[in-house]
Amino acid sequence: MSDLIDDPEPGQNAPEFTVSEVSGAVKRLIEGEFGRVRIKGELGRVMSYRSGHIYLDLKDDKAVLAGVIWKGQAAKMSVKPEEGMEVVATGRLTTFPGQSKYQMVIEDIRPAGVGALMAMLEKRKAALQAEGLFDPARKKELPYLPEVIGVVTSPQGAVIRDILHRLRDRFPRRVLIWPVAVQGKACAPQVAAAIEGFNRLTPGGAIPRPDLLIVARGGGSIEDLWGFNEEIVARAAAASEIPLISAVGHETDTTLIDYVSDRRAPTPTAAAELAVPVRSELLAWLQSQEGRLARAATQGVTQRQQRLRDLGRALPRLEALTENARQRFDFISEKLGGALGKAASVKRVRLSEAAGSLRPSLLRRVLSEQARRVQGAGERLAPALRRAIGDERRALERRAAGLRLTLVSREAARKREAKDALALRLREVAVGQVRRWHDQVQSLERLRLSLGYEETLKRGYAVVRGDGDVVTTKGGAEAASVLEIQFQDGRVTVGGKAPARKSKASPAPDQGSLF
Repeated sequence: MSDLIDDPEPGQNAPEFTVSEVSGAVKRLIEGEFGRVRIKGELGRVMSYRSGHIYLDLKDDKAVLAGVIWKGQAAKMSVKPEEGMEVVATGRLTTFPGQSKYQMVIEDIRPAGVGALMAMLEKRKAALQAEGLFDPARKKELPYLPEVIGVVTSPQGAVIRDILHRLRDRFPRRVLIWPVAVQGKACAPQVAAAIEGFNRLTPGGAIPRPDLLIVARGGGSIEDLWGFNEEIVARAAAASEIPLISAVGHETDTTLIDYVSDRRAPTPTAAAELAVPVRSELLAWLQSQEGRLARAATQGVTQRQQRLRDLGRALPRLEALTENARQRFDFISEKLGGALGKAASVKRVRLSEAAGSLRPSLLRRVLSEQARRVQGAGERLAPALRRAIGDERRALERRAAGLRLTLVSREAARKREAKDALALRLREVAVGQVRRWHDQVQSLERLRLSLGYEETLKRGYAVVRGDGDVVTTKGGAEAASVLEIQFQDGRVTVGGKAPARKSKASPAPDQGSLF
């Protein structure tokens, strides 16, 4: 820059520079002196363009500095710039020759202390509250006993273990874990995507849709929990169709997701306690209700029995109710015989009077008149029958003319094929049944042979007979004059001539004499 500002030689005019030369010299000077700076100030005008770049102003009570955040850096920032925030911006100073101004190319923005974060949080909270996202009327009831619980948290750490341990102690349920980062730049988009992902699951699908969601994280500083104060997380929780419990931080920590969730739990363990009831308490309650039901049923039956007995004492005796009817029955039955006789006499007189007016000539005249009517009807009936027969014959001829022999032949062939197929099936069924019977007979024969005593003889046993009868004791053998011993391959006689053998057709009672 010194070559531009040195005084010219005495007596000569000042040198002339172009606008670009001056702008370039100023640019080099500023970028050389302020290659990397950190500037604290309040964000003024903040404008985001379609290109993704963000233009803003950093100001204090005396000056304003223009700033720009390029698209690539804007996507990486964990804090979204908002007007009114007090921040510390990190970057480099440069110039913009097109407007003869200097500006700061910002690489990172962080709130200037906890106070700035809280101010930004209060501003964001007021905006969401104005939209009605905190309205208690829009909060959903938690299911009493969810079948599937979705947990959005880090898979490492004590939080998920505390939740699973508490659920296992109170009432074991199926748990789906969506792993996310719980702090840092990736926290907010991953938590919002997890809530939306659980809501997009299909009920009854391969991965079941949870009946309840828990968003959980352990305690930490406000910077650590800041991901749960982001607007995308709050809006995702508010839009969730699945009831949601927020359990972020300790009891004293409060984040935006706590205001939009359907229920806030002070700790992750408390969230598990809100999610399911205690099974032992439910069992105790059911037992008490069962006892109350049994007592109520017994008391109701007892009261109704007492009421029935009280009403029974007020009713008259059965004999008193039927004695008048019995008396009327006796009186009427006593009069019944005379009344029947009188009625028969009256009917007999009426019959005699009616029969007196009947004469044979009158009957013959009536019969002849009926005969003429029948004859006239018969004469009219014959032509009518002939006309009806002719009409039916003509109708039959018209139907016969419409019939074709090919149709009849085709139908007969189809019926014949069906009959042949049925006969084939019957033959196959019969052959199969005969084969099964044959197998059953062979099986029974093998069973008979295995149970018969002849098979037992093959294993080294023998049958002893004395004088033709089976011998089963030592005394019986000593008393017999002749002993016959039957082996597998024949018989041996001891002490005399072999006795006559019994017929094989008789049953073998000697099966119990094997030894």
